[in-house]
Amino acid sequence: MESKNMMIRKAKVEDSGAIATYMMLAMEDIVYKFIGENSFEKAIQLIENLVSKEANQYSYENCWVVEKNKQIVAVANIYDGGNLYDLRKTVADQIKMMFNMEFNPEDETQNGEYYIDCIGVHPDWQGKGLGTKLLQFLIDEYVCKKQVTIGLLVDNDNPKAKRLYLNLGFEIIGPKILAGKKMEHLQIKRCSS
Repeated sequence: MESKNMMIRKAKVEDSGAIATYMMLAMEDIVYKFIGENSFEKAIQLIENLVSKEANQYSYENCWVVEKNKQIVAVANIYDGGNLYDLRKTVADQIKMMFNMEFNPEDETQNGEYYIDCIGVHPDWQGKGLGTKLLQFLIDEYVCKKQVTIGLLVDNDNPKAKRLYLNLGFEIIGPKILAGKKMEHLQIKRCSS
């Protein structure tokens, strides 16, 4: 998708640094729980390492980036939920090697859905509709074109995000727990256009 100095494209390995930065904006607290410490430097090192590798849930292969004026300003991480266990193996190995921690969180996704793991937007672009455009792009790309279900989790403490998802056509499937946090599982199965 391209419009007035903005383009949404599949990520490339050379985007790994920017992708990791925006992923951390979206999931910093959860990453700290995964690694057992509150070190931004160590957490970003882990995420960037994983983003630059293939065949894991955070890989650049599973990311879309938004470029505005040739700068990456947002990222979305989405993958086939049916591959969760295979995609987690590299993540678990990396966390074990770097932090001597076991990585075995609750299942945030499932077979039969493509899962939006996170969307991160540069702070200067937050609140300007960029996240909404990225979500609309993902809905068009996956639900409308590929005719697959998209799922995501929303934190119970984030009613604004939940409202946005519901307005875009997502429906509440039920509660989920991820890294000890209470979340709601939402899905969109049909294209609204």
